[in-house]
Amino acid sequence: MKITKEEVLKVAHLARLTLSEAELDSMTSHLDTILSYVIKLDELDTTGVQPITHAFAEANAFREDRVSTSLARAEALANGPCHNEEAFVVPKII
Repeated sequence: MKITKEEVLKVAHLARLTLSEAELDSMTSHLDTILSYVIKLDELDTTGVQPITHAFAEANAFREDRVSTSLARAEALANGPCHNEEAFVVPKII
């Protein structure tokens, strides 16, 4: 399948790209090579091959939710530079 310069110009226009004549020739050649490869892949027999969404068969990697004790307020506030015994004090931003 040959892609034409007109088709490349149309796609470039849709992408809001301005191509010089040299860029147009180069882009046409590159896209033609890519499309030829896709056509070659289309020739493969894929009957019985299940479609996949990821290269590796991964299970859910999330940890289980467990209730645990939280950090005491005084310990958490001790990590900040400025606090008022209830919360961290930060500059007012409007």
